[in-house]
Order: sequence, then C-alpha cells, then structure tokens
Amino acid sequence: MTNFYTAPQYITFTGIDRADLLPGMLDLSARYPIEWGVLVDQAQEGAPLFPGAQVRRVLQAAPLRLSAHLCGQAARAVVEGAAVTVDLAGFARVQVNHGRAGSSARDIAHGARFGASHGVRVALQCQGDFPRDGRVDWLYDVSFGTGVRPAAWPAIDAEQLFCGYSGGLNPATVRATLAALPVAPGAAYWIDMESGVRTDNRFDLAKCEAVCRAVFD
Repeated sequence: MTNFYTAPQYITFTGIDRADLLPGMLDLSARYPIEWGVLVDQAQEGAPLFPGAQVRRVLQAAPLRLSAHLCGQAARAVVEGAAVTVDLAGFARVQVNHGRAGSSARDIAHGARFGASHGVRVALQCQGDFPRDGRVDWLYDVSFGTGVRPAAWPAIDAEQLFCGYSGGLNPATVRATLAALPVAPGAAYWIDMESGVRTDNRFDLAKCEAVCRAVFD
C-alpha cells in the first residue's frame, strides 16, 4: 500500500564529522535535496559528531548545502546577545542548540539578530506547537539527537513559514512517519535526523541514501 504525503523541501543529515565522507556526500547531494548539519562546539572538537577545525574547513569549502548547529557556550552566547566568534563561511543556516526546552521571546530576538548580522538564516527549537514568529525557522525537537520519537507531531499549515521535524527518524521509520505528519497541502518543511543515520556511532552514508530513497523515490 502506498503512503501519500507532502515531501519535505530537503532532509538535514546532522553529525558529519569526517572528511572522507565528502565524495559520498557530493554524490548524494547531486541526486537528492539534502542539507548537511555540522555540529560546532569548541569544547568538543574532534569527538564523534563534532569535527575538528581542519575537517570543518574542508566541509565548509565544499559545494554543499550546509547548516552549522551551534552547541555549548557559543549557542548560549547567541541567545543571550553576547559576542560570538565562529567561522560561518559556507553555511546557509545556523541552528542554535541553546539547551533549554523551547525558545523564549529573548532567544528569538537575539537569534534573529545574530542571523541578520552574519547573513544566515537561524533555526531555533520548539517543543509544542510551531510558533508564528517568522524571524527564525522552527525545528520541533524533543529528542536532541537521541532518537526519541515524540508521542505527537505539531501541525503545519500553508501560511506558516519554514518548520522542521526531528525525533526517531531513520530508514525504517521515515516513510510511515511522513505519511502521519499533519502537514497541510502547500506547506513547506524539512526533516532532521542524527542518531538514525549512524552505525556504531559512525556517520553512515548508506543509511542516508536509504532515507532519501524512502522519501523521494
């Protein structure tokens, strides 16, 4: 039986942490609409999920759609309106993982100001209905990279700006999940996955391709 759904604008695969993945990333990006999420936290550079500065520069120089996912002190500084020193060359979007449940009016204002000053679109996380504040993009996230599937998904209507979903998505679940999402015809959205495209805590391009086939083919 076919599951019918509105396809996402693109899929964000988060956690790119090795330069040897680049040829496969380029190949997949030539065939499918993909955004590659690069986790950025100076305190964790070189750990799994967090590429070191040299690897990050290689990725930033590649002809790919990239988003920087700021974590740790840098993310907190953004939503507090403090100065942040981070190289955003090559990134079209910045997701600010500030570590709090939901995002306050102050978080939104400071995040939007940061994005405007760096020429990038900022995404913030929410844990309830998608906010109507269009100064930033919104990602529904109760998982925080752990693969936890939410009990319910918030709706998107055609008048809302760009919103995204994450949590429990992987090659085995993505197609049925998309069919269950309350996305109105004509609405634009993206999906994000991190743990669902890793094998033994290593980024797995084969899983990324399996997800793309399930969603777009």
